[in-house]
Amino acid sequence: MAGNVKIPKVFIAVALKASSYFMVSRSVRLFSLTSVVSLVAGFSALMVVLVRAQLPASAQASNEPEVVCRMKLDGTVKGPEDGKRLMEEAKQAVGTQNYELAASKLSEARQVFNQLSSSYQQLAASYSSGNVDNRTADSCRKTALEMAQMRDEASYQLALVYRAQNKPESAIPLLVQITRSQQPTQELGQKAYQLLRELGYVNSP
Repeated sequence: MAGNVKIPKVFIAVALKASSYFMVSRSVRLFSLTSVVSLVAGFSALMVVLVRAQLPASAQASNEPEVVCRMKLDGTVKGPEDGKRLMEEAKQAVGTQNYELAASKLSEARQVFNQLSSSYQQLAASYSSGNVDNRTADSCRKTALEMAQMRDEASYQLALVYRAQNKPESAIPLLVQITRSQQPTQELGQKAYQLLRELGYVNSP
């Protein structure tokens, strides 16, 4: 039975190719070996790319660029830098005991940050609706919190100015808003509560 087995033509062709290969010059053999090594290396690189492409999104997240949610302002809406500038100007006014100017600057800064926080919250809601773009929604939500933090800091500084002007009726509403916005464990929330105690609004420690 074994003597009647027919050898496929493809095996014969391979054998002929192999015999002719060993008859070529040494330089050609070296070139062929280099080509084979390069081909194997290229195939290995391709396999790495394919494996990475098949990884779940969570595994690729660390390699993806960070999404930053920033609104393009056209000049009619003030941005974070405008709010920070107003707070710095208010600080300089406090240094010269110009409390009226300081209160005006801080009030404006507070409005700027509050408007920005609201706008970014609306953007986050838009992107998260129907899972349109969850990464962008998370970034907008984070930016909204940052703007809210700046708003609360401006509110606290404004409350301090009102206390210096002996206007507790203006300072207390701001401080109450801060305690509602901030977590009880956060420093700004604790400072606002302490100031409420000093103004006689609360008695508990």
